[in-house]
Amino acid sequence: MTLLLIGMWIAVWIDQYIQNQKKRIMLTICGLVFSLIVQNFLDNLLTYGTPAILLRKIIDIYGYSIRPVILVLFLYIISPKKPTGLWWILAGVNAGIHMSALFTNVCFTIDENNMFQDGLPILRKSCLITSVILLGTLSFSTLHDDHPSKRKESWIPVFAIFIILLSLLLDSCVHETPQPVSFLTISIVISSALYYIWLHFQFVRAHEKDLAAEQRIQIMMSQIQPHFLYNTLATIRSLCLKSPETAAQTIDKFSRYLRQNLDTLSQSGLIPFEQELEHVKIYTEIEILMFPYIHIRYDIEDDRFMLPMLTVQPLVENAIRHGVRARDVGQIDITVRKNETGHTITIADIVRGKHIVGFRMDDVLHSCEQHGDARQHRK
Repeated sequence: MTLLLIGMWIAVWIDQYIQNQKKRIMLTICGLVFSLIVQNFLDNLLTYGTPAILLRKIIDIYGYSIRPVILVLFLYIISPKKPTGLWWILAGVNAGIHMSALFTNVCFTIDENNMFQDGLPILRKSCLITSVILLGTLSFSTLHDDHPSKRKESWIPVFAIFIILLSLLLDSCVHETPQPVSFLTISIVISSALYYIWLHFQFVRAHEKDLAAEQRIQIMMSQIQPHFLYNTLATIRSLCLKSPETAAQTIDKFSRYLRQNLDTLSQSGLIPFEQELEHVKIYTEIEILMFPYIHIRYDIEDDRFMLPMLTVQPLVENAIRHGVRARDVGQIDITVRKNETGHTITIADIVRGKHIVGFRMDDVLHSCEQHGDARQHRK
């Protein structure tokens, strides 16, 4: 158990995914659990060795007081925004009840023969009652706050809680048999390791979300090309002198274009094709203002399907930038066809009736429609 704690302490120390505050709490838990192992050994030694009544009382008080504290620390890691003050009050009341053994026998006492004597039943079971309440809260917080996508990992904390409950049953069957370390202490060591593994999954997932958000920002910035931004502003400036009304309309379109790009930061799933098509039309209308020789033809057979955001617009932008802008005349055809397996989108650069550059998406959209997962698009 000591080696397991040392290994977990090292793992927590070098874990790059854990926030510094939670790392300190986990290291504190490791230290308290180790002290609980030492407490068990000393209590067993004083129970069956040379009597030392006062020292044994102090050691027992520490053991009964520290167990709920460990549970509170785990709660603090999992649900830091919950009412932690109430948890600490429960742990404090439990510690106060057991500290009364130094002055009275209402909770427990050690008689002159070095025998452990129970006090009032409700006070004697203060540690058990407090631990059960905190354990129930920990179970609820673990499962309730767990997102459905993480359910495959939920067996880890559930199994840890089962081990603790089983240890309480085993300890109740030991009675006066010499036991250097209680089953409850063993279960706390194992559960601490299991909870760390489970928490590590959560920390890694949170880190991945941060990376995904950063990636979405990079995608958004790549869509707002500097030259497109400068050309649009220059066009608006020119229109302000020639046609203020058209300039106002262009500003409105450009603001909608920027807003829809910013929306990608908060959307990671699929969107209706109609929404993506509207984004494409806003973009192309701005391009046509700057380059009047560009022509866009839409041939939409069906628009009632979902796809990842910013799927079509970058392809249309690529066809315009590297296709029709290089010539005095050009046309972009945007075609959508429905088939047995899904939808096919074709973006083609047309010059004199010939397809010069083309992009087709069919398997991607079929996969999105079947599984509702935008990750396939990124692949």
